[in-house]
Amino acid sequence: MELNENSDLDSGQVEDLRGSDGGGGGVFPGAAGSGGGGALGGLIGGLLPMLFGRSKGLGCAVVILIVICVGAVLLFGGNLGSIAGLGGGKPADNTSIEKKCARNNPDRFTDTDCVNLAFVNSIQAYWKRGLPENFSRPYESATTRFFSGQVSTACGAADSGVGPFYCPGDRHVYIDLTFWDELAKRFGAPGQFAQAYVLAHEYGHHVQTLLGTEAQMRRAQQRDPGNANKYSVMLELQADCYSGVWSKHATETTDAQGTAIFKSLTQDDINQALRAATAVGDDAIQKKMGGQVNESKFTHGSSEQRRQWFNQGYGTGDPKQCNTFGGALGQG
Repeated sequence: MELNENSDLDSGQVEDLRGSDGGGGGVFPGAAGSGGGGALGGLIGGLLPMLFGRSKGLGCAVVILIVICVGAVLLFGGNLGSIAGLGGGKPADNTSIEKKCARNNPDRFTDTDCVNLAFVNSIQAYWKRGLPENFSRPYESATTRFFSGQVSTACGAADSGVGPFYCPGDRHVYIDLTFWDELAKRFGAPGQFAQAYVLAHEYGHHVQTLLGTEAQMRRAQQRDPGNANKYSVMLELQADCYSGVWSKHATETTDAQGTAIFKSLTQDDINQALRAATAVGDDAIQKKMGGQVNESKFTHGSSEQRRQWFNQGYGTGDPKQCNTFGGALGQG
């Protein structure tokens, strides 16, 4: 993978919250502290009940779907802040990102912030064209928020231990960038394009929100709670497929002036994405936690399913070929 040093990155597509307190003085029950290094331990200690079952005590039927990494968090209503006790927040400060990610900095693509900014720019550049072309819907931009430790969202408050996530309530993607170390070292999925796969997956959830798919899926879960996890798997696999679609078109994406964002993409980059998809399959996660594989608890799909649907998107380059639901959503 080679990013184009001549591309003009739009820093307005991210918000840097790391200089703020993230709006929090607490963390999820049983989770590790606010430091990024405790992300996996905090998730295992405090959030596995949410990953493998239905959340309780939120005052309504809220399904919190959490994947340990790439699938991240989908919060279908409710107030996660009632669990975590977090609130508030400070304005973003993009001063550092604007400076170091400027085109006149020859070393910008050695910096993770700037590489991720380039990915976000490219993903949104594709969907700005791809959504109207394929679904006759306009694309509405979503900001990626970089945070550290904890963050407040319209879906409630989150600790970095939940991994990257998209919040339908405020239509932002959230990520503590220290997560990339967890993905590489703990899950065995290193590489910059593994990061791109994660971000494109989260923006896939944004596309689902814009198309109304997420809302349809939520209504299907409410009508048929016994199959709530199956609907969740369908949603997550579609986001994987959308990630593959963007990957197919990544080298076609440009900045506002028409300059290509990518110079090249290789099969090794795609393999990085596939390794990440494998690492975060429900069966792989259950094995890593020392348990038996239990398909009835799947919320994001098996490793093989995640690879399959990423490949479906990448192979066809057509988001209309990402219908993981079949007719399961009906007209709801």
